[in-house]
Amino acid sequence: MRLWSLHPSYLDSKGLVALWREGLLAKAVLSGQTRGYKNHPQLERFKSQRDPKAAINAYLLEGHRDAERRGYRFDIRKLDATRSRKKIRVTEGQLRYEWSHLQSKLLRRDPSRHEYNASIVEVQPHPLMEIIPGEIESWERQTA
Repeated sequence: MRLWSLHPSYLDSKGLVALWREGLLAKAVLSGQTRGYKNHPQLERFKSQRDPKAAINAYLLEGHRDAERRGYRFDIRKLDATRSRKKIRVTEGQLRYEWSHLQSKLLRRDPSRHEYNASIVEVQPHPLMEIIPGEIESWERQTA
């Protein structure tokens, strides 16, 4: 499960579909509708919120908006009406790590998206995220 801190516009089509699918899985986990993935480290940022389900709905809403801009049809009815307006804090180090991780994936999977992203000077977070100083989050499973 990968719940990006990055703005969804940086993702390729496979990444955007994965954001939606994995976000819906996270929503099911946070709603107690599944037994698996309960302790997945990526869920920590949502579990730490006052209303985790409202936070994941807000996260998914932005994914839905980006999908619509691209002409995809994600089912908005899968989201609850309750959405958090409170920002989720994410460290600068985490954002940099995720950017590097995404760019590595795109180099293999979608070189044109990788090249487009390479021209970006200032990486923007997902609109739900607030960037704070700090290193990679302690829950992150780093890959080489």
